[in-house]
Amino acid sequence: MADSSEAGPTVFVLFGATGDLAKRMVLPAFFQLAMHDLLPRKWLLVGNGRGDVSHEDFRQHVSEVLAEFGPKPADGPWEQFSANLRFAGGGFEKSDPGSLLDVLAEAKAELGEDAQFVHYLAIPPTAFITVTEGLGEHDLAAGSRVVYEKPFGTSLENFRELDDAVHRVLEEHQVFRIDHFLGKEGTQNLHALRFGNGLFDSSWDREHIRAVQIDIPETLDIDDRAEFYDETGAFLDMIVTHLFQVAAEIAMEPPLSMKADDLQAARESVIAAFRPLSRDEVVFGQFEGYTDTVGVAPDSTTDTFVAARLWIDTDRWRDVPFLLRTGKQLAKGAQQVSIIFRKPGDGPLSHDTPVVGNVLTVKLEGSGAIDLRVVVKEPGPEFELATGTTALPLAEVTDADPLPPYVKLINDVVLGDRSLYTRPDGLGHAWDVVAPILDDPPTVLPYARGSWGPDAATTLADPDGWLLGP
Repeated sequence: MADSSEAGPTVFVLFGATGDLAKRMVLPAFFQLAMHDLLPRKWLLVGNGRGDVSHEDFRQHVSEVLAEFGPKPADGPWEQFSANLRFAGGGFEKSDPGSLLDVLAEAKAELGEDAQFVHYLAIPPTAFITVTEGLGEHDLAAGSRVVYEKPFGTSLENFRELDDAVHRVLEEHQVFRIDHFLGKEGTQNLHALRFGNGLFDSSWDREHIRAVQIDIPETLDIDDRAEFYDETGAFLDMIVTHLFQVAAEIAMEPPLSMKADDLQAARESVIAAFRPLSRDEVVFGQFEGYTDTVGVAPDSTTDTFVAARLWIDTDRWRDVPFLLRTGKQLAKGAQQVSIIFRKPGDGPLSHDTPVVGNVLTVKLEGSGAIDLRVVVKEPGPEFELATGTTALPLAEVTDADPLPPYVKLINDVVLGDRSLYTRPDGLGHAWDVVAPILDDPPTVLPYARGSWGPDAATTLADPDGWLLGP
């Protein structure tokens, strides 16, 4: 792994430092960076928010966050870490920067005038433009790196407005649009499996693969973010962002190299080949009792479930369905990619091989895992075929030191590595792909909590059926 501890002095500015995203993901990731010795030798983290909070109170807040969400302060270098925390209150925008400029001046006096700024926008997308314009107005943009949380836009029109606003202030190489699914160990291993193994590299195409399933069911409810979720839904929250990006990782043409520009170009090029979704190949659902949730309108038609069949119009993938599914309150929680290979076309066992024989499964949750299902002779006196699965948890690879996705991605920002960050051309086309559904969404069908969603979603995966399911 590249060593970000060799990076120059860095001031991290965390906008929305007391918000839910910062608490659950970003602040724990910074502490884990410290635990892995992946922060620059000289650094400060300045939290920003509307409240008037002292540096010491912010340190106490971060301690409480880590105690709740982990890793706990006692598990790492808390005293050293907390000494680098600051807070700037009063909010931040073009007309009123609050106390941020004063705190940053103190930070530069401490670290040196050449300190690099990394601005992390852990705030609602509606505030992205306001903060970006403030960075330009108050001379905080030049030479900085700026991390934007997803979703980067909430519609095609909003995406274009945001993209224009960002590029009026920043050069593209300064912009890091985060999608934490790209930072998962399992997702990154899609590259290693395909490009590092002749077994798969030579068979990664329509001649050998019959279907791909990207399945992210959740057992979770939406109580802790009901208001946000009711404005967004599963389709915008998951399909347009995470699942499209994972599909692109699978379907990209081999990049010229594994360098950032080449990887991004390959990813965005294949997204440009995604066919616009068809209304009769998308199923929306809403779990029963959703509208009883505090913060949800009683007549809400927001989708809490979506399944879709995506087609990719390249020579490599033409006529191979990419099946996408996600939703809340489902029967099981998982995050997995399943590559379903075709049966042998001829030969003495071609008619006896199970319909779903060879499946390569990449599990994305946690440290990730790789499973391979193969056809074998069932042990016994008769020559009967069966399937067996071999499993490789990635955490058990020799010398493994898996990083949670936010830790990996923030480390990449420090290094200036945009390999696992999205580009505006791909995001723009993603909005074109979903436009038919946004313009004329399918009827939202009810489904029972703890089920696998509406029955109508089952037929999308024919003839194999969803590999995750009853």
